[in-house]
Amino acid sequence: MNKKKWFETVVQNQIGYEFKNPLLLRQAFVRRSYSSENGGENNEVLEFIGDTVLSAAVMRYLTTKYGNGLHVQDKIPAGFRVRQEEFHSEKSEGELTGIKQKLVEKKALAMRIDELGFTEFLIMGKGDVEQNMNEQPSVKEDLFEAILGAVALDTNFDYEIIQNVAEIMLRPDSIVDNGEEADYVRLIYKWDKAFGCIPYFRYKNEHYCLYISSPPEVIEVIPQGYYRDANHSCEMSIRNDLPRFKAYGLSKNEARKIACKAAYDYLAENNLLSTIRDEIDEPSIEMAINQLEILARRGYFSIPKYEYKEKHDGDGNPIWHVECHIDELDAAFVAESSLKKQAKKEAACEMLQYVLENYEEE
Repeated sequence: MNKKKWFETVVQNQIGYEFKNPLLLRQAFVRRSYSSENGGENNEVLEFIGDTVLSAAVMRYLTTKYGNGLHVQDKIPAGFRVRQEEFHSEKSEGELTGIKQKLVEKKALAMRIDELGFTEFLIMGKGDVEQNMNEQPSVKEDLFEAILGAVALDTNFDYEIIQNVAEIMLRPDSIVDNGEEADYVRLIYKWDKAFGCIPYFRYKNEHYCLYISSPPEVIEVIPQGYYRDANHSCEMSIRNDLPRFKAYGLSKNEARKIACKAAYDYLAENNLLSTIRDEIDEPSIEMAINQLEILARRGYFSIPKYEYKEKHDGDGNPIWHVECHIDELDAAFVAESSLKKQAKKEAACEMLQYVLENYEEE
């Protein structure tokens, strides 16, 4: 499979949608820096469209989750009387605004792009490449919105499809429920990231069938209760030497959640899970910067940032003040030394010791 086909296959499987016009998908990944150097279109207008449809998708998600279901009236068969009532929400306008902001904030969208593994496919100009712009949260946010914008155009604004793709990419329940239920999708992404890969999903519109067995290399989760209504399936692969996992749900998003839970349970039962403490053999000042970077690349937290300030002692000798921090923690870890590099190592070591002893993912 050539690189272009591989890119299309990976992205489309991750978002649960196959493009009729693959050029739109490619355009979503093209930065203006590249089009300025090489001609052609970029993703800026797609980002603008995606920003709008994302807001609509989030609002529909919130009114579905907290409202009294008036949005489903258009699905009621002809001839049936619709009960008339006012819209009621469990959450106030202020509460809904706060939840929406949390769902669409730059940090949340950037994290999802990282988990999906899409930054490696960004098409950038030389300047962006030299400055590692693919690591910038704002660039990842733009990419998230541009992909949704491309889906909107490719479907001629079919909001059922847009809603489905938005919820697969955003996984709003994991943010809104705030730990009420384990986010198995994120846990699986994190586990796979430790091995330098991403989970592979394949979605179908199909019902579970009692009389058709899956092949032996597939662990199938039999749907409970409403299985006749579960008309979406998700088959997932997390590593070539492990079984695949298949589940069914009322939506692609639900099927994916169930498949990820089955995979996580399998890993736990077979002692294949690891903790942050398993990742580093021997913490040390000399290796602390690299060790922190390893933990960040494996999905435990964001890439560490360093701030430098030069001061002077009473004799005029330079003293370097270095602060190390990650987005997930409010506190910064500080060190000072006459040598800039040594101060950075010591600050990184302070952070490393803290995360190994105390850090728990939110």
